[in-house]
Amino acid sequence: MAKKKVLAYSWDHFLERLRNSVFRPKRQVKDIVFRLIFGNNKEALLQLYNALNKTKYTNPNALRIVTLDNAIYISMKNDLAFLLVGTINMYEHQSTVNPNMPVRFMIYLAQEYQMLVESASSSLYGNKLIPLPTPQCVVFYNGTEETPDEYELRLSSAFCNQDVEPAAEVIVRVVNINYGHNEYLMQGCELMSQYAEFVEITRKYALLYDDREEAMNAAIDYCIAHGILEDILRKHRSQILGSLLEDFDEKKYAKTLREEGREEGIRVGHEAGLQAGREAERQEMAEAIARQLNLSVEEVLKMRENSKQ
Repeated sequence: MAKKKVLAYSWDHFLERLRNSVFRPKRQVKDIVFRLIFGNNKEALLQLYNALNKTKYTNPNALRIVTLDNAIYISMKNDLAFLLVGTINMYEHQSTVNPNMPVRFMIYLAQEYQMLVESASSSLYGNKLIPLPTPQCVVFYNGTEETPDEYELRLSSAFCNQDVEPAAEVIVRVVNINYGHNEYLMQGCELMSQYAEFVEITRKYALLYDDREEAMNAAIDYCIAHGILEDILRKHRSQILGSLLEDFDEKKYAKTLREEGREEGIRVGHEAGLQAGREAERQEMAEAIARQLNLSVEEVLKMRENSKQ
């Protein structure tokens, strides 16, 4: 069905969609698939933890999920939190760059520690030290802004007086989980690899359809047919369709290609550079369409030529 839809459009239709950003999926709860994969799945969480920390723990029952529920703490709900081997691991999924994540994690940690202290055998006001799990705060980022594979955010960066030694610190590890990034993580956690591929496919299919729901249905059909998050997509299809993922920035993508053409123009002449930029744009788009429709680049380029006749 998807192939017929593509063939119904002219080649220039795809390029025009890139230039003018005609389509952009609705922005709602962008982390729903991420939470469906890892939210209550101890085996998946353990695999993700091992891949992220390069460990080899094998007992998922040693993992205790303690994700905050906003039914208990109003407006205080984090994506994932679990206890394992003396650590409290707090994972957040983000599709936008957010420098305020350390303070959010600090608030989450305070609530988690409060619950742990209240359940401890010793009193918080006694003379016996209450052991606390070591915090590990991680943001999994899959937005469209260019970021390093990994970097750190620190709470102390927000402090007004940088000349004073801070009495508190929260360090957040930000991990880029876009398709093609952090191969060690993708190899170590198959579900994370499939999630990255799913997001990439939804973004590419968004360029092929005017209708948001039609685009996402086609993307989900493709993923199911190719064994990408198949079980989750079959079981939660309607829920996923109701909260579409953030689409990649078509304007930024097209702008980058045009800038490459302008740079080439400076080197070999204005007109020749513009032509090179247009050819690079067409080649890039052909490769993207070929990947998502399981065609060869030659087949897509032939489709382009046929559309001109």
